[in-house]
Amino acid sequence: MSNKKQLAAITILVKDRQKHSNEVQRILTDNGHIIMARLGVNLQRACVENCTGLITVAVEATKKEINDLTKKLNKLYGIVAKNNIMTE
Repeated sequence: MSNKKQLAAITILVKDRQKHSNEVQRILTDNGHIIMARLGVNLQRACVENCTGLITVAVEATKKEINDLTKKLNKLYGIVAKNNIMTE
């Protein structure tokens, strides 16, 4: 597998931010060296509990690193992550 760096976006749907955001944050922090930018959106503006959130991260990494990060996120309960490698 190539060690060539790719640019990608990983979009993460967090089905209950209050319950799952700590686990997502831990994984993103552990992979901070490949994250270039991050945008978080609260989908329900006036939501107090059981809120859905959407996070998009721009990354620069090998294809393996991008896929590994996406897989780690998808293993979490209540999380759906998809990646889009742009420079493949």
